[in-house]
Amino acid sequence: MSERRISPKDVEAARNRIADVVHRTPLDTSRTFAELSGAASVGLKLENVQRAGSFKIRGAYNRMAQLSEREREAGVIASSAGNHAQGVALAGDLLGIETTIVVPEVTPAAKIEATRGYGAEVIVEGEIYERSYEYALERAEETGETFVHPFDDEAIIAGQGTVGLELLEQYPDPDTVLVAIGGGGLISGIGTVLKAVDPDIRVVGVQPEGALHAKPALENDRIHELADVDTVAEGIADTRMLETTFANAREVVDDVVGVTDRELATAVTLLAERAKTVAETAGAAPLAAALSEETDLEDERVAVVVSGGNVNLSEHAELTRTGLGELGRYAEARLAVAGWPTTVGDVVETVESEGAELDVLERARRGPNDHPNRVPVTVGLEGSGPDHLSGVLESLGALEDVSVVESGLE
Repeated sequence: MSERRISPKDVEAARNRIADVVHRTPLDTSRTFAELSGAASVGLKLENVQRAGSFKIRGAYNRMAQLSEREREAGVIASSAGNHAQGVALAGDLLGIETTIVVPEVTPAAKIEATRGYGAEVIVEGEIYERSYEYALERAEETGETFVHPFDDEAIIAGQGTVGLELLEQYPDPDTVLVAIGGGGLISGIGTVLKAVDPDIRVVGVQPEGALHAKPALENDRIHELADVDTVAEGIADTRMLETTFANAREVVDDVVGVTDRELATAVTLLAERAKTVAETAGAAPLAAALSEETDLEDERVAVVVSGGNVNLSEHAELTRTGLGELGRYAEARLAVAGWPTTVGDVVETVESEGAELDVLERARRGPNDHPNRVPVTVGLEGSGPDHLSGVLESLGALEDVSVVESGLE
């Protein structure tokens, strides 16, 4: 791979090339997130409402629009477990180029169907992404198809950089911009634009702690590869940057922050509740960093790039439940109930009278420690905070035929 750095001119050219194809996504300011982070203001760049659900269409279209006629006829192949697949497939559909996407076996069926919906052929190959990547490269050599890399490509990086151009127009003079890092394409493109306008703008990358390769790479000035990754944020679960992204990122990224999976779930929850927007965990990572005590944003103008929103509804519901738990607003308790199921009505009535929401009520599997003459029941409760939930459980425990075995509150 070439190690050439992209320039602001490359990004401007990309913008002209993709202007009629991509959405100019909105930038929403949030007083709530400013208060929670200590910032003077927070702007959310909402790439989760981009076509195909993420910023990936920008780079994919910029790359594929520059293919020669011969390359277009030969077709395109890519490997991806998610957003890049849909970006390439959509670009192929718009440009009339046949596309093949190789995905690992762990790829959710919904993402496979979405990719096929744009007209791409999908091949499931390999237990992990690296095997899918290797297969796609092997096939490209055999067939003459053009391999479109998810991040380590100058045209891809330039396309992603167009997010930075829009951001500066919508939210001028930011002090700090937070961007998720997977392979490094998005932050390389955005950082190139920001630093060209004002070298003092602080560009901060964000990664899950279970995939934190960029921080040691930039600190030691050499690519750092992880043996494996462990994070709920599959969209940025890369093991390393590669030559092109590293060459660009090392010049424009000021710092990298790690966030936990629980912080990611909390950020997903707050985006849904306060910003009324659905984000995947990778897209919520920059907000998680903004709200972390590890990030000092006191009195700054802060921009947060919400890079994607491709998450299925059941997964989103589970994430928000975890997030509410982290915020002290959700508890899953275990009750011992006499007179099942007639006592259920008393449980429901008590929860409602206490002003809480009953999310779950189900008979639990009996364990060795459960009383043999009581029915074990699991309840999921949503309230305004730990004190409120504690009061609800106290009221439940005061019922004649109910006792609280486990409160679910720390």
